[in-house]
Amino acid sequence: MNIKTEKIDSANSTITATISKEFIAKVETVLANAAAKDMKIDGFRKGKVPTHVVKARYGSKLNEDAKNDALREVYEKGISELKLDPSAVIGEPAVKKFEENEGDIEAEISISTRPEIKIEGYKELIPEITKPKADKNEVDERLNEMLKANAAMQKIEKKRALKSGDFALLDFEGFVDGVAFQGGSAKAYTLEIGSGNFIPGFEDQMIGMKPDEEKDITVTFPEEYQSKDLAGKESIFKVTLLEIQEKVIPSDIDEETLKKLLPGEEAPTKELLETKVEEQITAEKLGKLYQEETKPSFVEALVKKYDIDLPLNIVEQEIDMAFRNAFSAFNEDDIKKYSTDADAAKEKREEYRSDASDSVKLTFIVDELAKQEEIAVDDQEVMQTIYYEALQTGQDPQAYIKQYEEQGLLPAVKMAIVEDKLFKKLFDEK
Repeated sequence: MNIKTEKIDSANSTITATISKEFIAKVETVLANAAAKDMKIDGFRKGKVPTHVVKARYGSKLNEDAKNDALREVYEKGISELKLDPSAVIGEPAVKKFEENEGDIEAEISISTRPEIKIEGYKELIPEITKPKADKNEVDERLNEMLKANAAMQKIEKKRALKSGDFALLDFEGFVDGVAFQGGSAKAYTLEIGSGNFIPGFEDQMIGMKPDEEKDITVTFPEEYQSKDLAGKESIFKVTLLEIQEKVIPSDIDEETLKKLLPGEEAPTKELLETKVEEQITAEKLGKLYQEETKPSFVEALVKKYDIDLPLNIVEQEIDMAFRNAFSAFNEDDIKKYSTDADAAKEKREEYRSDASDSVKLTFIVDELAKQEEIAVDDQEVMQTIYYEALQTGQDPQAYIKQYEEQGLLPAVKMAIVEDKLFKKLFDEK
């Protein structure tokens, strides 16, 4: 077996080899001898099956296994000649060539390793940051929202029609094709008109109703509705408006309300509440500034400034993932085109190369910066992040974690946490 290796750059190498038909035949014999020891074939005692019988019966499978074993040996010897630790190889080795010619095989394997990275002066790339402030109007508006959320409901005694912004106390029951459906009814239900909490069109059709009025409201469930039995179907709701209510916001904040809005504070005051609200709004503005302006600008500068030998196998995997993710959004004609036309699919796939390369480059830059800034994330923190995400989306945490594990997404979650911590530290310092 003739093996040659070439180190293309700090992240990529190739292994080429000519595997002779004699070598393949030798490996087939070794495999056949090993199989004969445990094989049971009528007419022969176990372990006494002749090698030629094994080859005659399983020749095709033995040849395939021999080629795979030979390719594995090419890879292992190539790694050794390149003086690489097998654990340094990242991504899946790519078999670029495996061509048979008169029994001999010409093979080429492409491997990628972590690139050499030297990053200096990165803090100079962080954009200037002007810390945002919350003005009095924003604080007053937020306080008003908080007071409204905690305000008591009060019946409107004046006889008038329901309008947007009112709270309707109502009974309702829904029917599809004349049959009441499960979960489609309620008694003395409070609904804020204009909130958009109900099926589109429901609240709009209630506007103008008066207390004790009954009305049939016709709506169509959205196509993406959570219940498949109802999705896209027309429904009639029989509605009775019991009364119109409104929230009465106090002109001044009493002690009981302050305790609700400032839990844990020994001496809650309106001034302290205003201070907390101001801090909250400022933090929200700063977070938005980081995510929408500072972080994108910094990421762009990092990717532009530093040249890194990118592991080509990883770039190709990133392109494949981007293409797969985009595929589901294609129209039917494009799906058919890219499923049947290999050249068109290849050309379309190339559209994702630039972004994929930048994404891979950023991953290695972030990883290196995290080491320099001593940012660490352990497995427990990763699990906690996924656990809380499951709770927020109303899913079973253990099943959610298992899904992440099965899809191999834990490293991506960990990298996202590292990136968030890294950028927050750098931006806060700035």
